[in-house]
Amino acid sequence: MLAVSGYTQTQYYNALKFPLLGKITDTTETHYERLPAYLKTICRPQLWQLGKNTSGLALRFRSNSTQISAKWDLLGDVNMNHMTATGIKGLDLYAWNGKSWQFVNTARPVAKNNEQVIISNMLPKEREYLLYLPLYNGVTDISIGIDSTAFIDVPNLPYPSTKNPIVCYGTSITQGGCATRAGMSYTNILERRLNREVINLGFSGNGQLDYEIAELMGRRTDAGLFILDFIPNVTLEQVRDKTATFVKKLRTHNPQIPILFVESILFPHSAFDVKMYKTVTDKNKALCQEYQKLQEEGYKNLYYLSAENLIGKDEETTVDGIHLTDLGFIRFADELQKALHKIKNR
Repeated sequence: MLAVSGYTQTQYYNALKFPLLGKITDTTETHYERLPAYLKTICRPQLWQLGKNTSGLALRFRSNSTQISAKWDLLGDVNMNHMTATGIKGLDLYAWNGKSWQFVNTARPVAKNNEQVIISNMLPKEREYLLYLPLYNGVTDISIGIDSTAFIDVPNLPYPSTKNPIVCYGTSITQGGCATRAGMSYTNILERRLNREVINLGFSGNGQLDYEIAELMGRRTDAGLFILDFIPNVTLEQVRDKTATFVKKLRTHNPQIPILFVESILFPHSAFDVKMYKTVTDKNKALCQEYQKLQEEGYKNLYYLSAENLIGKDEETTVDGIHLTDLGFIRFADELQKALHKIKNR
């Protein structure tokens, strides 16, 4: 398919030919989704639908084009009153600069079916690209556009490494609410910083310790680490009743994979809302108790990250008192990165 773009034509290529990062399994109903097809009749309907959101999925390719464009078709034209359209349903392009992944630009959505020039007027040199898919919408089709005289191909560099991926399980915050653009969820920030695949199993409002998700994660015996960030979505009773079983199912096939438990952030308004403060702190304490019980039972390679410094002390890191801004996600990623460094060095 050809379209006029400046003085050159734009040639589009179906993105199915390029590697897709961030999937825990390839046995999905369609290409651009997160949960395997067999869960459709097993898991809760809300969980299944959220699995169609493409949070954490990213395409890898290389090209020498002077411009990069994209066409992408969404499952629906989702809008929210506390999250930008670019975060919900836009694309984020990064390029490898020789040392790190550098932000290039965002493809801004305008409707269910979109076509945007992401970047233009570049020098015609070969670059390696990383294109993040939407955080809170699904994608049915993606094509990448380049100069008709340029080439596009699978990447040469094995970055981010897909060996021993990190698998994150959790809530709307894990999924990326409310980052302004796809690259700014904490899992995607970590992926670029560590240059290592991070699989996002964040399910907005539905990180409720569903055992079928633990079993799914546990089958990734090549995982380097499991991060459990579910506390905001569970009740105190669920923490006490389900945490240990969830962990034991995670460890069924590989009992040595490290697990990092993450407390709920202390929501800024809990400084005033005493009921909220008690709810969050009670659940965090219960999580710590479950962690300690598992250690006493002989489980090894368990680690714990408290809420104390997760988003800073200035109360300026959320959109609505709960979901994080880009600053909040950067701080959250900072603390996770410190924790991962300690785990690596033990």
